[in-house]
Formats: sequence, structure tokens, C-alpha cells
Amino acid sequence: MSHQPNKLKQNFHNVRRFIAKNWLQIMPTTQIALTGSFGKTTTTNIIYKLLREILSSNKISVTDINLDTTYNVPITALKVKPWTKVALFELGVDHVNEMSQHLEIVHPNIAIVTGITPVHTDSEHFGSLENLIKEKRKLIEALPENGYAILNYDDEIVRSMAKHTKAKILWYGSNSKTCDLWIDQDSVKLDLKGLCFKLFFSKNLNKLFLTNYNHFQLITTSLIGLHHTHTIMASLLTIIALSKITKQSILFDDLIKVIKTIIPLQGRMSLENGPMGTTILNDSLRANPASTASGLKTLSEFEIGSHRKFAVLAEMGELQDSKTEHEKIGQLIAKLKIDYLIAIGPWQKYTANQAVKNGMPQNNVYWTKDVQSAATILKPLIKSGDLIYLKGSLLRHVNRILLLLDGKTVGCQAILCPFYYPCEKCQYLKDGYIPA
Repeated sequence: MSHQPNKLKQNFHNVRRFIAKNWLQIMPTTQIALTGSFGKTTTTNIIYKLLREILSSNKISVTDINLDTTYNVPITALKVKPWTKVALFELGVDHVNEMSQHLEIVHPNIAIVTGITPVHTDSEHFGSLENLIKEKRKLIEALPENGYAILNYDDEIVRSMAKHTKAKILWYGSNSKTCDLWIDQDSVKLDLKGLCFKLFFSKNLNKLFLTNYNHFQLITTSLIGLHHTHTIMASLLTIIALSKITKQSILFDDLIKVIKTIIPLQGRMSLENGPMGTTILNDSLRANPASTASGLKTLSEFEIGSHRKFAVLAEMGELQDSKTEHEKIGQLIAKLKIDYLIAIGPWQKYTANQAVKNGMPQNNVYWTKDVQSAATILKPLIKSGDLIYLKGSLLRHVNRILLLLDGKTVGCQAILCPFYYPCEKCQYLKDGYIPA
């Protein structure tokens, strides 16, 4: 769903871009940029928190996580002052040549690619996975030889990007022979309080960057989700690369202490008190194949005794092959320790069908067309102590289910909503939105 600003706003935006481009070019600041199909916002947040450990806040310019990238980039560039040491840009793209437009302003010294999944690959956006890869790859192609590319080795597509950059590469993942930071998968422990895992450093990394090397560090964090092993590694490598560029020493123990204090962003695997004594794992701001799979695997890992685990899934949008991607999620759910599936929207029918076909009990799988029906199904099923995983993109507004379960009036039945603001503040919540 593309937003087209009016002519006056577009002219203002163009002027702001021109000023931002010329302003940033004369500012002696180290620029960090990250892209990927998932994990960008959380990684940006972690990097910013780590930067604050080594720099004062007034020396950091960072993109606003609530703004569209198109407008965010020039705004962030114009926040850079002569005393700013680091500018941190989250670069989301969903159309061909959009990264090229970002790179007219941003000239990164360090770039991170978190991972690739086929989001925005429908005909209205990239049109194919290949186009998506080419566009996101432009970020590391733009790096100078003395720059650093921070790449996810566990993602096959990201791995293939390495040959397209002349910058130095720092890998993170689970491969002990190749990665500069890597995790021991067997050490990963997850519960409702957060995540714990062993983080290992390559000898090469110690030789180049670290001042207090130990063979491994035990990482604990309040972040919830198996994927946060990777967001944390990417963030730490970014700070290590920055220390090399700026010749500033770092105390790794101080960074680890910061990681321990970081809490989930709301709607991005945040734990909340739910209706009727339930607990909500709220992941309702983004939904794509990789993030949905990660969230479901995380849900499966939790031990909650005799209570049940519910996966409430809205549709994943903007996919080149929606049927196949939704079927894959259904096949995955059937293999996991999840008690109930509530699938919402036309494409989710394929998820529900595949879950049953692959062994999930038919009586525990429900497909419905809208959130009202989903709430009606859930209400007699859930009990105090149950855990509900709520997954959808922002415009699906699956959080309306929680309002319904709390007895609030919700007249809006839109599967795909045109508004970004919270349902609680929407004038159409009670009566519903009718397009003109």
C-alpha cells in the first residue's frame, strides 16, 4: 500500500533531501547503515544503546523507528551536527531504486545486512526476490575499501552478497570456522524472562579489535526470541568495527552489561498481560516468512507447565508467492510444540490446511476471515495462564482481538487497514472504516 504525498509535501521533501545530501557530505561523522528483511529496527535499537555506552547522546544521530525510511533519512541527516560522531540509519526499501535514493544522502562507513526473506516481492513492489536482493545489496556495494560489512553468515542469500563488496567483512552466525562472532546453538536457553547463550570470538577478531579477550562470553538479555542471538551479534560487531575506524578502545564487558538491560520494543516480541489472565507475546508490528517462523519457534520453546500455547496469525502481505509461503508456515507449525492455531484472512487458510495435513489435530486448528471471528473462537478456549502469540503486520491490526476479548466495542472488520496509528486512537474503531 503506497502512500502518495500531495504536491506541496513532495516539493518540501525534495528540498529537504537536497539540503540533507549537501549537509551530510560536509559533516565529519561516521555513518552506519543497516538493511534486511527482518530484525532491522531491533538491531538499530541495540546499536544505539551500545553507542550510548561509549558516546554521549548528543554525539549520536539515529533514525526514528516510527517514521517511514523515505522521510527518515533526510531528517536523520539534518540532525547531524559538527560535534556528531555517529549517524545511524535504518534503511528499509520496498521498491526498485529506493536504496539508490537513500544512498544519494547516506555514504556508510559500516553497513549491516540482517537477513533476506521474500517480503515486498509482489508485483506492486519489487516484483521478485531477485530484485529485492539486488536492491538491498547496493548498501554493501557502496562501502569504501576501508569500510566494514557486517553480514549474517547463517543466511544463504546474505552470504552470497559478500563478493559484491570491496569492504572488509565481519561475519556473525553459528559457524565456528568462518564467523568472527558465533554462538554455540546448544547453549541457547530461552524463557519468558529472556535469552541466554554463549558467544564466542574468533582469534582474528581478538587480534584486531578486542582489548580484554576471553574465548567466550555468556550473554544474558531480556530480549525475547531466538533470533536475538543474531541481532545482538550484529550489533556488537558494529561497535567493534566502529572502534577500529575511530581508533577508540572498547571494554567488551561494558557492552555486555548494556545488552543485559535492553528490553523488547512494544509489538516486537514484547511480553504483556493479556485478557482473562493470559500472557500475550505481542509481535504484531511486522509479519514476513522469516520473522513468523522465528516467532513460532520461540513460542514452541517456552515451558509453561499445563497451560496452552496459542498461535494467532494474520496474513503475511506483499509476497511474490503468497500461497507457498503461507503453506510453509503451516507445515512448520505442525512440527512445533504449539497447542492451537487461529489463522486469520484468506491466505491463512493455506496455513491452517497445511498444519492439519501435516499432523496438527484438526480440532485445534481454526481458520477465520476477520479478527471478530478470531476473538469469538478464542474466548471460550483460553484460560488463565495460557500464552498467546499474536503475529501480524501493523496494518492488519490483530491487536483488535485483545480489545474484543476485553469487552471493548470494535466495529472495524478490515483485514487490511489503511491507517498506521493504534486502533485505540482510531475514529473508526467502533463503526468501522468504509473506503470512499
